[in-house]
Amino acid sequence: MLNSVNSLGNSHPGAMAQHGLPSADIPDIVVDSSGKDDAVSEKKIQEGQLEIVPQPIYTQDGTVDIHGQPAVRAKTGTWKACPFVIGNECCERLAYYGINTNMVTYLKDVLHQSNSAAATNVTNWAGTCYITPMIGAFMADTYWGRYWTIAAFSSVYFVGMTLLTLTASIPQLRPSHCAENSLSCGPSKGQLATFYLALYLIALGTGGIKPCVSSFGADQFDESDPVEKKHKSSFFNWFYFSINVGALISSSVLVYIQDNVSWAWGFGIPAVAMGIAICSFFFGTPLYRHQKPSGSPLTRVLQVFVATFRKYWVAVPADSSLLYETEECSIQGSRKLDHSNELLFLDKAATIVDQNKMSSGSPSPWWLCTVTQVEEVKMLIRILPIWVTSIVFSTVYAQMSTLFVEQGQTMDISMGPHFKIPPASLSIFDTLSVIFWVPVYDCLIVPVARLFTGYDRGFTQLQRMGIGLVISMTSMIAAAIVEINRLRIARHHHLLNDTGVSVPLSIFWQVPQYFLIGAAEIFTFIGQLEFFYDQAPDGMRSLCSALSLATVSLGSYLSSLLVTIVSHVTERDGSPGWIPDNLNVGHMDYFFWLLAVLSLLNFCAYLACAHWYKYKKVHGTSLKQ
Repeated sequence: MLNSVNSLGNSHPGAMAQHGLPSADIPDIVVDSSGKDDAVSEKKIQEGQLEIVPQPIYTQDGTVDIHGQPAVRAKTGTWKACPFVIGNECCERLAYYGINTNMVTYLKDVLHQSNSAAATNVTNWAGTCYITPMIGAFMADTYWGRYWTIAAFSSVYFVGMTLLTLTASIPQLRPSHCAENSLSCGPSKGQLATFYLALYLIALGTGGIKPCVSSFGADQFDESDPVEKKHKSSFFNWFYFSINVGALISSSVLVYIQDNVSWAWGFGIPAVAMGIAICSFFFGTPLYRHQKPSGSPLTRVLQVFVATFRKYWVAVPADSSLLYETEECSIQGSRKLDHSNELLFLDKAATIVDQNKMSSGSPSPWWLCTVTQVEEVKMLIRILPIWVTSIVFSTVYAQMSTLFVEQGQTMDISMGPHFKIPPASLSIFDTLSVIFWVPVYDCLIVPVARLFTGYDRGFTQLQRMGIGLVISMTSMIAAAIVEINRLRIARHHHLLNDTGVSVPLSIFWQVPQYFLIGAAEIFTFIGQLEFFYDQAPDGMRSLCSALSLATVSLGSYLSSLLVTIVSHVTERDGSPGWIPDNLNVGHMDYFFWLLAVLSLLNFCAYLACAHWYKYKKVHGTSLKQ
């Protein structure tokens, strides 16, 4: 039994030369095989109780440096490179939320759009920001790699931010102030075109880099090294922490500047933040590890289905070693995958039909695929049920910007005699919750959980996501309880039909529901980031990250659909419905209970999918999870 591992190079630099041990940038590992945790000593070396295990100089996961050479383990990656990636993400999110958080106000007050038009335009733009990640992911996995994709789309992002700042700064690019009762008030076609060009350049830029940054940061940790693999899990925690730091600054400082100083400064500061994000990213260039692009993932998926269909009549051999596989992985930048015993009908694509054709050269992948290529498709199919069960969580998350705000608008928003709290600003407690829980999770919860589960990460990725789903249910229960009390107080004070008076219930009673959603994010959203990176095929990681981001958009769409259905069903026969304009005569608590029940049903479905799921098995590794 090997019980302790010590670095001879770090602890005893002189011993390396004395015993003829190789001196490289990365010291060899000295393993104590005596069953004791004694310090390394020359006596143990002489007695053979210590085993010298050479450490590879280069990473073992196929990563390369900026020059395309194998990445040197000691000089690249790990936490040396990650601060530049995390700094980039923090500044980029500050820039994004600096635009997104208050954009509806700009459209109404500066561009003189109506409430409905402004809300629609912001929704369309935000939706585009979660569609464009598919473009960035495809370019990263197929052609450019993640580094150059981030570099290219960051440049587009910065151009859009600069142009947006100019539209708010140069008088000729923004409409003039409207005179009272003016009928011809609004921007010209040229001003509007310039504004939307800037806005959708930002959407293209943020969408292009969004699926690549987290994956690129995770690329800095070699999965074949147990220590680095454990640190990769911590990276996702701190990566999400940086997102919320940027969001916190945007939702507080930048919104204040936009409302009380000027829009030129309000847009200019995010533009500068994006410039800092780009500089932070490029400063780390000598330290980065890069995964090579592997070609079009969509083509490889299509090849498997075509080959399976063309050989639908072929029987799959019982011995999986008879399936077609190359000596080295045929997919650039990817590792070979072991055969799995699920979805066996897809193995037809890797079934050899004519041995004579095999001797004449490489077969067409549209007729014969490798086991690794088939396993890539199986992995995508296994991931999809987990992906689907993440959408309801995003629906719960979407309530922070919709029904939570509407609920807060009917409550007592005063804090002291002179200050009133904007109901939308309570989302800051969600951000503060994330900032609080990330270090608690990483430094306290994981070490304690590790004692009970035996996993280096504390929980498996699926366990972590499941815990978040349960916490999200409690947030809906908390919101329902607050709404029940709000309605009770409204009835007691005879305010059911008086919408001009706030219900005397402090808006701070909403804090628990925001705080619980923040805690749920730590488990589900971060677990989702890690899961879709770790369990994705090596050559499809950006694409799977984009897929995980799509759940946010789909969750918002599902929320809108549920509100529409509920309103249609409950507003019959003169009933005001659950969510009327006057919430005092409605039953929004019923809608929160509905979401809690849907979350429970979704959690049950998630448990079934998680039980069925099989973790990725890379060739030559052990399946620990």
